[in-house]
Amino acid sequence: MAHHARAKAHTNIALSKYWGKRDNDLILPMNGSLSLTLDAFHTTTEVRFVEERGIDTVVLNDQPLDASAAAKVSRFLDRVRELKGVDWRAEVRSYNEVPTGAGLASSASAFAALAAAASQALGLELSERELSILARKGSGSASRSIFGGFALWQAGHDDQSSYAYPLQSPLHDDIAMLVVVINAAHKPVSSREGMRRTVETSPYYPAWVDDAEQRLGEMKQAVVEGDFTRMGELAEMSAMRMHASMLAAEPPFCYWESGSLQAMQTVRELRAQGHQCYFTMDAGPNVKIITRTSELAVLKRALAATVGEQALLTARPGPGIVVENC
Repeated sequence: MAHHARAKAHTNIALSKYWGKRDNDLILPMNGSLSLTLDAFHTTTEVRFVEERGIDTVVLNDQPLDASAAAKVSRFLDRVRELKGVDWRAEVRSYNEVPTGAGLASSASAFAALAAAASQALGLELSERELSILARKGSGSASRSIFGGFALWQAGHDDQSSYAYPLQSPLHDDIAMLVVVINAAHKPVSSREGMRRTVETSPYYPAWVDDAEQRLGEMKQAVVEGDFTRMGELAEMSAMRMHASMLAAEPPFCYWESGSLQAMQTVRELRAQGHQCYFTMDAGPNVKIITRTSELAVLKRALAATVGEQALLTARPGPGIVVENC
């Protein structure tokens, strides 16, 4: 029997942010979050299980993964093997169409694709909810990349109650995201370390959690009702408040660069002129602009003058996970 499958998953960008874990092993979040899956960035992963014991091999973009990252993949695969009750070694080959470690959600698409391919290769018949729970244990945001379009990851109270689910929205066909790539290099403070430091040392963090849960309900309502303006306002607010909690950590840290600030200011100026656009930022210097499809040309012209046209990437709502046997 061939134990071989392939999966393709797209990245997602949180509009209502998740920042901080209450359980590092299971990756249970301090607060829920809501995201938009994008068509422009994705990961394709093949997993083959061999019916013998041994060391897993992991290749990313035709290069062997470094020992630390490969060990993380193996630990995740142990969870999948445990579900099946086998100890077979795995051969993993992945292609990442996302800059890694730059705040563009590469881990979301990576672990969503890995979870889907590995479970399919072992013949596990997981529901979308079960697959979301499994993907979450590799990367929290991967729970949302199981689904296309808008998805909400509820914080839950334990392993089985913390999962994502899709949201239908009138905004789906008219929303776009312009990604301003300020710096695609690996960020100096990883998301994992940044979360840990913020949770443990920032005096602003408890207020962030309380506010994030309240605003998540408002964001869900705006998305479901198709209120673009309120959705954009809440997305911008969520990003700014999340980064404020990092600035108050010990030692403080900041992902922004000068180009990030310039892009944010350009968005504010365009909005003052009547254009529908709002920014959001994750753990990295790159700025994501939420806008209407009809506004893309104006935004591109304005931003190309400051950051260059080559730094601009356009995305629309993307599909959910796609899985196939090989």
